[in-house]
Amino acid sequence: MRFLNTYARLPETFFQRIDPDPVSTPSLIRLNRALAHRLDLDLPDDAAQLAEIFTGNRLLNGSEPIAQAYAGHQFGHFVPQLGDGRAHLLGEVVNNAGERFEIQLKGSGRTRFSRGGDGRSPLGPVLREYIVSEAMHALGIPTTRGLAMAATGETVHRETPLPGAVMTRVASSFVRVGTFEYFASRRMENELRLLADHVIDRLYPDVRGAANPYLALFQAVCERQARLMAKWMCVGFVHGVMNTDNTAVSGETIDYGPCAFIDEYDPGAVFSSIDHTGRYAFNQQPTIAAWNLACLGGCLIPLLGPDENTAHEAGEAVLEGFIPAFTRHYREQLCRKIGLPDSDTNFTLARGFLDLLRRARADFTNTFRALSRATEDPEPLRAALNDPEALAPWFADWNGALRDAGVADPGPAMRAANPALIPRTHRIEQAIRAAVEDNDSTPADRLIDALANPYEDRTEYADLAAPPQPHERVHQTFCGT
Repeated sequence: MRFLNTYARLPETFFQRIDPDPVSTPSLIRLNRALAHRLDLDLPDDAAQLAEIFTGNRLLNGSEPIAQAYAGHQFGHFVPQLGDGRAHLLGEVVNNAGERFEIQLKGSGRTRFSRGGDGRSPLGPVLREYIVSEAMHALGIPTTRGLAMAATGETVHRETPLPGAVMTRVASSFVRVGTFEYFASRRMENELRLLADHVIDRLYPDVRGAANPYLALFQAVCERQARLMAKWMCVGFVHGVMNTDNTAVSGETIDYGPCAFIDEYDPGAVFSSIDHTGRYAFNQQPTIAAWNLACLGGCLIPLLGPDENTAHEAGEAVLEGFIPAFTRHYREQLCRKIGLPDSDTNFTLARGFLDLLRRARADFTNTFRALSRATEDPEPLRAALNDPEALAPWFADWNGALRDAGVADPGPAMRAANPALIPRTHRIEQAIRAAVEDNDSTPADRLIDALANPYEDRTEYADLAAPPQPHERVHQTFCGT
């Protein structure tokens, strides 16, 4: 195993060097062996030794743990110092294919960024992040991933005493928009440049040859965020807290706190218990992404041009391209969901289907899945929308569009674009309750195994595809801090 620590070679202003806090009675909950294999990690087989590693009691050879500094706009309000208050970046591993990944422990103890917190995580948020991040990966959405979960044997006090756990997660990089804000707000231009160079070298090496590499970096980050937002919108994912400190410049989804997948289609769906104004509602996510990227562009002003006016003009020109880029990706992916080629006409048709879902308050995932079989059997689709008269003209237009495009059997391609399974919030909550209250990991294990192949129809997991009954609905989710 090759362990590198390039972030730890940056100036000490970027982080605090600190080891994880030891825990009393570690035990392994789950190891993602497929991911460990991809990372080419040389891990012991013994569960007790693995628990020591994945709680931070024992450090991997070559690891130099640090807590990263960053700032962030939280619900639109700037907080100049946040940072890893309960996380330790262990370093980077390079696998045999030359791929580089960062490994981080979350819930691993206090740092100087803890702001009075205990530095720990309850088991529930660890389970939620592992389940949802691995589901997102299986859905084909860029994301941090879950490598392991381990119990600490200690109690974490929130509203009630809860069992503690540590999440080991993997990412291309844990640098956030808020990392740039940390240095820009302090007018630390040298550190800002070092950070930008680090991100270019790690994530965007192709921009190094551009006339202005930093402007090209900004454009590349905007492009990845545009693609990411389109993917979120096409699976019904609501992040919940799209603060700038939760926006990774890699274009990966990061920090699964008050997140959820919508059941019935509601464009204004909000799940975070602290989002009282709907700032981070489902349909606001592309706009908020643009807002966050404007914050990044503001940070990069000293690097974008020879003078401030030129830099502002260059940055604004890049930012103006974000919504068109998002629309382009969203149009292509939404057209795929109805089995048609990318075009403005088909995009209009697809949005018409969304309007049918909205008016019927139909289940987002299951209704698109029913559409993928509607050329063979339209009855499940009619039942899902519960309004045959409203469906009929749209259905006729859709069949006409399929004929015009020469698509004889759209089913297989549509089923590859419309999952049969998503991590439904009520199922996650049930799994968390079983683990926390009954020490039963069976529901969580079953959910994780089912979601590893979300585009397959499997009768043994049919219950996991069902939307919640009225008494099962979850209207709010919570952060674990």
